[in-house]
Amino acid sequence: MPKSEKQKLKLLYLLKILTEQTDEQHPMPMPVLLEKLKAEDISAERKSVYNDINCLIDFGVDIVFDSSRGNGGYYLASRDFELPELKLLADAVSASRFITKSKSAQLIRKIEKLASKYEAVQLQRQVYTAEQIKNENESIYYHVDAIHTAIHENRQISFLYLEWNLQKELVARKGGEPYRISPWSLMWNDENYYLIGYDAGAGMLKHFRVDKIGPIEMLSERREGEEAFKKCDLSAYSAKTFGMYGGEEEIVTLSFPNTLVGVALDRFGKDVSLQKLPDERFAVHVKVMVSRQFYGWLAGIGKEARVISPKHVQESYHAYLREILENLQ
Repeated sequence: MPKSEKQKLKLLYLLKILTEQTDEQHPMPMPVLLEKLKAEDISAERKSVYNDINCLIDFGVDIVFDSSRGNGGYYLASRDFELPELKLLADAVSASRFITKSKSAQLIRKIEKLASKYEAVQLQRQVYTAEQIKNENESIYYHVDAIHTAIHENRQISFLYLEWNLQKELVARKGGEPYRISPWSLMWNDENYYLIGYDAGAGMLKHFRVDKIGPIEMLSERREGEEAFKKCDLSAYSAKTFGMYGGEEEIVTLSFPNTLVGVALDRFGKDVSLQKLPDERFAVHVKVMVSRQFYGWLAGIGKEARVISPKHVQESYHAYLREILENLQ
């Protein structure tokens, strides 16, 4: 690029240098700024750079001159994201099972660009995590985009729903017959991403793990099931569905010792009604999808978790526990 053309980019390069190479702990003196511009094949005098900095400040860029160190220096004082916020974002990306290792690395590198190079080093140390299970399905991101597009355009979608076989291969359910679904929402639950959609054939809302969805075909038909979705409280749906496994919906009464009130609130939310019982215990009345996963959650708490009512759920839970004991003998 001819020098005369690159000279026109001086203001942009100046902002780039201040963004990437300065922060409150690392102000940049004017002589160094001039050297940095020169390294980009941009010649500049102090006066013109002063004018450029004032121009950026007038535009709203928060550039501060720090006179407390040596001859003083300029730095970018505020950014769209503060360092603690970037750490939270990077941690979430790094820890998410939904995001593949390669995509996690790409996203974290992009997050690092929102900080100075000095802060980015701190960010790199912050996001180091122990080895963990990460999803390997790179197509998830395109599925999410396709689902959002279908929701926005009020259209149905068709896809194969997959499951693992003993050869560790994802194969289509229902003998390869595609699912035809009206998508209404996406939801996080238990470290996975789910599509909430209406199955007109079954006449009900269903959920599908996005990483188990095959290629999505956008259909021309308009979505169905709007009334069913309007009646669905997604936060309550998540709370009553254990591991996103289906089952018969029941209002059950559970009993726990007072020391486990936090466990109940974490699972069912703070809006749940608590009833004091004798012997330092309490009861909760909640809607749940009664399933083996629900019983497994209760069993994980141990003998302190009790099903009070209805009777058939209590008996079914006891049968579940007896079955486990019998299989251990």
